[in-house]
Amino acid sequence: MITTEYLSSLDRFNLIMRKRVTSKYAGSRPSIMTGRGATIKDHRMYAEGDDFRLIDWKVYARTDNLYVKRYEEERNLVVHIIIDSSASMNYGKPTKFDYASMLGAGFAYIAMRGNEKFQYATFSDALRVFQPKRGMSHLAGMVEVLNTTKPSGISDFAKAMASYRKALGTRAIIIAISDCLFDPENIKEGMRMLGNNEIKLIQVLDPSERKLAIDGDVKLRDLETSELMHTYISPKLKSDYLKKLEAHMHELEKVSIALRSGFHVVTTDTPIFDAFYEILK
Repeated sequence: MITTEYLSSLDRFNLIMRKRVTSKYAGSRPSIMTGRGATIKDHRMYAEGDDFRLIDWKVYARTDNLYVKRYEEERNLVVHIIIDSSASMNYGKPTKFDYASMLGAGFAYIAMRGNEKFQYATFSDALRVFQPKRGMSHLAGMVEVLNTTKPSGISDFAKAMASYRKALGTRAIIIAISDCLFDPENIKEGMRMLGNNEIKLIQVLDPSERKLAIDGDVKLRDLETSELMHTYISPKLKSDYLKKLEAHMHELEKVSIALRSGFHVVTTDTPIFDAFYEILK
């Protein structure tokens, strides 16, 4: 649940982070974010994986060293916030959906304070998209929608992103928030659908999912299918689970690196502003 106290604390947070956060999204201010705008900001040494098209051959001719051009990021970008509202997000206290909603509202607030348009959406079986606007009334509408949304259904990340790409216009900043409990190939396909945009994929997990803090005889219910499973959580099963979870997160990180996107994992027991610092630093 997004409260008025949380929105008030965002205002104080904005004052602290203004130089390094608000400037990322502000349309008229210099940006700390570099990208493919029209104005060259500076140069840096070429590193493996850099786009060879950014190499400054004139500098190479003078120095025999490879440097790539860094540009001031294009302005007037729309900030897109996409939140998983499937049944699996309705887990924990706070629920993963509540935590994801607070993160999403925070990014919308940052965009609003920079006088940028922001657009938000939720996805599960269906994709709900709300048109991009500026201002506090749009943020208030977003808070109302998120606070009244009950997570349900089964999500398909790739299918949702394929539908969402129709809402994209010019180059954008995309914040996708989910528990990411999908096949990594599904995530990869979905992120490719979002095209050449700046993408941050944020995986939100409950602490019990990250640590599997249960053992012995248990009954587990799949929140998306309602399937009930009776099992015994042994030390070996717990160890295997944790290894598979770490491998899954590592695979998502590899996918994000390959697509030049950001990937972050947060648990719902992390103070929300600590999560923002980690994501935005």
